[in-house]
Amino acid sequence: MPLRTEPITINIGPQHPSTHGVFRLRATFDGEVILDVEPVFGYLHRGSEKLAEERTYTQVITLTDRLDYVSSMINNQAYVLACEKLAGVEAPERGMYLRVIAAELQRIASHLVATGFLINDLGAFATPLMYCFREREKILDLFEMLCGARITVTYMRVGGVFQDAPEDFWPALKTFVKEMPIYLDEYEQLLSENEVLLIRTKGVAILSTETAINGSVSGPVLRSTGYPWDLRKADPYELYDRFDFEIPVGERGDNYDRYKVRISEMRQSIRILEQCMQQIEPGLVKTDVPLLLRPPVGEAYAHVESPKGELGFYVVSDGGVSPYRLKIRAPSFINLTILRELVIGLKLADMIVAFGSIDVNMGEVDR
Repeated sequence: MPLRTEPITINIGPQHPSTHGVFRLRATFDGEVILDVEPVFGYLHRGSEKLAEERTYTQVITLTDRLDYVSSMINNQAYVLACEKLAGVEAPERGMYLRVIAAELQRIASHLVATGFLINDLGAFATPLMYCFREREKILDLFEMLCGARITVTYMRVGGVFQDAPEDFWPALKTFVKEMPIYLDEYEQLLSENEVLLIRTKGVAILSTETAINGSVSGPVLRSTGYPWDLRKADPYELYDRFDFEIPVGERGDNYDRYKVRISEMRQSIRILEQCMQQIEPGLVKTDVPLLLRPPVGEAYAHVESPKGELGFYVVSDGGVSPYRLKIRAPSFINLTILRELVIGLKLADMIVAFGSIDVNMGEVDR
C-alpha cells in the first residue's frame, strides 16, 4: 500500500540555479509528489514601465534591451513598431529588412539558450549547453558588427535602425546561415533520440490547447499543443508577408514537443534569413526623425512574435518628448500562469524540467 506522509511546503528559489533567474516557488509536497505550487514574482523588479515616463522615446530603447535580455533585438523591434504607429512614421525597406535579419538571428540565439539550459535541467552538466553557446557566440559576433554591442544592443530606432550593416557583415552572415543547419542536425543526433531525454520529457507536463488558450499562452508553448498561432503569419508586421516559412507545431504539448518546436523554429528562421539576403536592396536604413520625437496625443499598441510568445508594447502620448504611459505585454509572465497546471502530480525533478521547458526570462516577468 502507498505510504502517505504529512504535506510539507518548501521554498524553491529565489536563488536556486534551476529557477532560471530570481524566481521563487512555494511548493507543497506529499513525499516527492507535488500537491500545489505558488509562483512568487518581483525579485527582479526594476520599474521599467515607470522609468520610461522619464526618458525620451529613443532613450526607452535601452530599457527594452533589459527585459528579456537574451532577446534584446526583438524587444527593440516591438517597442519601435509601437512608437512608429503612434507617430505615423514608416521605416525604409532596407531598414525593415535589417530589422528582420536581426530579429531572426535573435530568435535563434534565444532558442539556443532555451535548449541548452533545458538539457542542463535534465542533468547533462555542460556539454549540450556549451554546444548551444558556441553558435550563440557567432550570432553575438554578428550583432557586434551591426551596432558594436553583443547583449544590450539598442540597435533599432524609431524609423529604422541605428546604422547600416558593414561590408564584412554579409559574408559572416552567409557563413552562419550555411553552417547552422549542420549544427542543428548535430543537436538532434545527440538529443532527440536520447533515451534519458525521451523518458524525462515525452508524456510529461502535458498542456492542452484549451488550457493554453484560456491562459493566453503564446509562442512555442502554445504551438507545442498543435495550435499554429504565430503573429508573423496571423498579423504580419515589417516584411514577414514576403517570406515563405512554416509554423512548426507539436502533437501533445509535453516537454518534448516544446523542445522540438524550438529546434524546428530555428530551421525556419534560417529560411527567412536566406530570403532576406536574396531580397534586400541598397537604400536608406532610417527615416529622418527628430532627435526629440513628439508624437501627437494618442495611443498605440504593437506586438511581435518574440522567441517566447506575443510581446506587445502599449504606448500613450500626451504630446511630450516622453511616453505618458507605457505598458508591456510580457510573454514570460503570462506563460508562467499555466505552470501550476503543468506540474501538479509530478515529482520535484520533473517540475524543474517542466519549468525549464516553458523558457521564461525573469527580466520581462518583473519589468
